[in-house]
Amino acid sequence: MKIWQKNIDVDSFVETFTVGNDRLMDLHLAAADVLGSLAHTRMLNSIGLLTDEDLASVQQELKNIYKEIGDQNFTIEDSVEDVHSQVEMLLTQRIGEAGKKIHAGRSRNDQVLVDLKLYFRTEIQLLVSRVEGLFNKLIALSEQHKNVLIPGYTHLQIAMPSSFGLWFGAYAESLVDDLEVLKSAWKVCNKNPLGSAAGYGSSFPLNRTMTTQLLGFDDLNYNVVYAQMGRGKTERILAQGMSAIAATLAKFAMDVCLFINQNFGFISFPAHLTTGSSIMPHKKNPDVFELIRSRCNKIQALPNEIALMTTNLPSGYHRDLQLLKENLFPAFQSLGDCLDIATFMLDHITVKENILNDAKYDYLFSVEVVNAEVLEGIPFREAYRNIGAAIENGTFKPLKEVFHTHEGSIGNLCNQEIDRMFKEVKSSFRFDKVETALEALLAEDTK
Repeated sequence: MKIWQKNIDVDSFVETFTVGNDRLMDLHLAAADVLGSLAHTRMLNSIGLLTDEDLASVQQELKNIYKEIGDQNFTIEDSVEDVHSQVEMLLTQRIGEAGKKIHAGRSRNDQVLVDLKLYFRTEIQLLVSRVEGLFNKLIALSEQHKNVLIPGYTHLQIAMPSSFGLWFGAYAESLVDDLEVLKSAWKVCNKNPLGSAAGYGSSFPLNRTMTTQLLGFDDLNYNVVYAQMGRGKTERILAQGMSAIAATLAKFAMDVCLFINQNFGFISFPAHLTTGSSIMPHKKNPDVFELIRSRCNKIQALPNEIALMTTNLPSGYHRDLQLLKENLFPAFQSLGDCLDIATFMLDHITVKENILNDAKYDYLFSVEVVNAEVLEGIPFREAYRNIGAAIENGTFKPLKEVFHTHEGSIGNLCNQEIDRMFKEVKSSFRFDKVETALEALLAEDTK
């Protein structure tokens, strides 16, 4: 019998179907569940619902369980439905009656809400760290190869001169904006739903401000009905933040797949980082980047998946929401892996120099020649016609020098400003505030 059950056993077929993969998914939430209980029980003590003696034993055993989780010695038994019940059962087995008191003033609904918020905060912090690794690599490569010119394309047609400095730097700056989107998700995740109970509050005089401070949240989800409505919405917004990063990675992976192609030949990787063919001995396939592209395209579909699972649900809790874990949780691992492997691959990239010496790229410089005539006083439209005619009759002579000096152009990449923007948005997450609060909550000398 489950902790939440009364005197009727649920049919085993129904139970198996309704529990689904929740035990496996809930392992991700175990550490967060203990943190929520540490804060909640301290609050219960402050309002007289838990004695000092009971609080001391509960807090100590919760910290023991937290260590077991960190050491990967924690499991959810088959006879137990979810992580909340597992933690409460362990407490009751180890310290007796005090373990049964930790559920006062809350529901499994607000337990999972606060667990998700805490877990999402942790995953966001990990993602930001991994994004930073890729960002730093892109900036370094942009500076290292800033003078190496490559073709720029529009409509996949040769257009104007670009450079590896611009190419690498463009994706670095894209990640800055992606963090801005993820920052919005962080702000939504960093509000405390604990104390909303089943979505309609509690008759106990709960101190929700206290648990907000103990858990390092920036603010509360004040309205208890909205706190419950936030489930599904929080996941969708977070998925949108992840999708922004994934879109940047997918586009970069597509570029790499083009540029490594022999018809381009702009970049290469060592043979041991590519794969071969079972029949064609010359092949060096960019499987890593093809998989990054596909994985990240899957993640870009995630906001729509979540929206379709939650659209038109009325207010209040519904079991549909349980399935969101199965869509969202694996995406953290997948996106993190893509960031890590992309950074690793870029440690080994080789860029080709003197690409534009090939005559097929001569027309890249048509705009440069037009601009040279304009600088001599010829109106732009007339200069444009002159060079167009030269191209038509085969007399066009390229000027294979590029004089771009304005902000963000080939000769003035402004990478230091892009780096400044990244540091500013990263610091605005205030991960240090959360870390300080959780360290205090887990400290041995706290009540």
